[in-house]
Amino acid sequence: MQISKDMLIGELVRMDDLIPQMLMGAGMHCLGCPSAQAESLEEACMVHGIDCDDLVSKMNEVLASR
Repeated sequence: MQISKDMLIGELVRMDDLIPQMLMGAGMHCLGCPSAQAESLEEACMVHGIDCDDLVSKMNEVLASR
């Protein structure tokens, strides 16, 4: 499985148990918010001031090692 920044937060959260932990660790604490579920990872990163490319890279590294 490969994560991209155009994937929706709701889709990512259901993808793997580690993803919500990684997103919250990056500063996204609103994963349960209904509007967050339909937001892309890139949009969420922009709102929270997070480097999306860096987060995607780290998440893909962790998932590849599983």
